[in-house]
Amino acid sequence: MNSEEEFYDAETALPAEMISRNNFSVWNILKKCIGMELSKIAMPVVFNEPLSFLQRISEYMEHTHLIHKACSLSDSIERMQVVAAFAVSAVASQWERTGKPFNPLLGETYELTREEEGYRLISEQVSHHPPISAFHAQSLKQEFEFHGSIYPKLKFWGKSVEAEPKGTMTLELLKHKEAYTWTNPMCCVHNIILGKLWIEQYGTVEIVNHSTGDKCVLNFKPCGMFGKELHRVEGHIQDKSKKKRRVIYGKWTECMYSVDPKVYEANKKADKKSGGESKKLKQVSDEHSTESEEADEMPEVQETVTVIPGSALLWRITPRPAHSAQMYNFTSFAMTLNELEPGMERLLAPTDCRLRPDIKAMENGDIDTASTEKERLEEKQRAARKERSKDEEEWSTRWFQLGTNPHTGAEDWLYTGGYFDRSYTDCPNIY
Repeated sequence: MNSEEEFYDAETALPAEMISRNNFSVWNILKKCIGMELSKIAMPVVFNEPLSFLQRISEYMEHTHLIHKACSLSDSIERMQVVAAFAVSAVASQWERTGKPFNPLLGETYELTREEEGYRLISEQVSHHPPISAFHAQSLKQEFEFHGSIYPKLKFWGKSVEAEPKGTMTLELLKHKEAYTWTNPMCCVHNIILGKLWIEQYGTVEIVNHSTGDKCVLNFKPCGMFGKELHRVEGHIQDKSKKKRRVIYGKWTECMYSVDPKVYEANKKADKKSGGESKKLKQVSDEHSTESEEADEMPEVQETVTVIPGSALLWRITPRPAHSAQMYNFTSFAMTLNELEPGMERLLAPTDCRLRPDIKAMENGDIDTASTEKERLEEKQRAARKERSKDEEEWSTRWFQLGTNPHTGAEDWLYTGGYFDRSYTDCPNIY
């Protein structure tokens, strides 16, 4: 098999299919946790997917071609609409991903170099309580930098788990001397206890161009009573004088479009006239109302995005591999994240999560080894923390330090450089 075929193989399948969760009750673990934050709760490994949260963050980079496109555009409003599409695309891989990523160990790292896409990324777990993951991606041709730190606050609400990804994303387009910042939407996994798991994202995402004063406001809509708004994203771009310049619409699971605001409003009026009567919502059946006491049934996905004439397509999701449902609903991109190419291991930092034995075991379908290794690593981390507190020693991060984001003025974890010099002698032994 030549290397091209091997790469293709890694994009379409994992070494083993996912393990069935049917014999495990999450309720026994979560019933004491209603309204609590879940970062300190130990979950059985069967509810995980074989990736670390640091790898999950690297999935923001799947649609890097949009950043390259933004770099090539001369008009700031056009750049903003492509950056907005990138911000939506960065959370699109969440769709149907109901497995929990492994909590990174303190000091854990992940690097991703994609020469064909023209970037490299480094991330580090910089804090354990609260759990904070910092990342920094840079263009190999000095075109852009994309960085941030995320503190995922998870709360359990009886039927669902809500994740608030606290932290700011910063994208710098170096040639244009522009910096854009935004925060990601809320994510909710429904039917944790009973019924089919399903995901929605909601909340307002505000993207600010700190150089021009342009702003994009995106509303990720909650699904609503009849699921009419499920997965929908709608918003607009305004310039610094607050004049609406473009309307952005679509679904975060599918595609995003941009259209002139006047065309959008005219289309909305025409729609109301012609379809107002025919589009009355159907009555909810009795059957539905009794079901809702047991599980939050996922609404049927409504028709795909209706394209308004005169719209420009900004982004379309990449189709998932054929066997994705048996592979934790991974995208082709996610399937390659644990890949260890020949000769790669000696280049990686010893803290890279590709080397984590519990994740490796789970990817290979060995749930027992994954479970015992996860417990061993967590115990090793606790013992190291006790040792440090006994010696009154502070943990020191290796590749990031706490500083101030120059664009927002807020506290942020900033990359200090040096990771790709490949000098890892003082890296901690965490595995």
